[in-house]
Amino acid sequence: MRRLLPTAILLGLVTSCGPAREEGFRLIHVDDLVALQQSPDTKVTIVDANGAEFRAREGIVPGALRLSNYKTYDADKELPPRKDAKLVFYCADSH
Repeated sequence: MRRLLPTAILLGLVTSCGPAREEGFRLIHVDDLVALQQSPDTKVTIVDANGAEFRAREGIVPGALRLSNYKTYDADKELPPRKDAKLVFYCADSH
């Protein structure tokens, strides 16, 4: 499986992923994600919400947590337990 760089996939795909402005969510630029990742005071988890077929075809962001299904995943089991964790989701589906 190929591995994609975060800058290559997030910039191109985050804007096409589902409803862009749901309450509690905001779009960020790849540069903002890089800054979060490099900050010693911030821990960020990148979450891949793409399907298995897309991942096999297009690759993944190295180190990303992969959801079992973008619609029906179990948040309690699949996401970090801390409610204040910073999460960055990305996907390529036009759902």
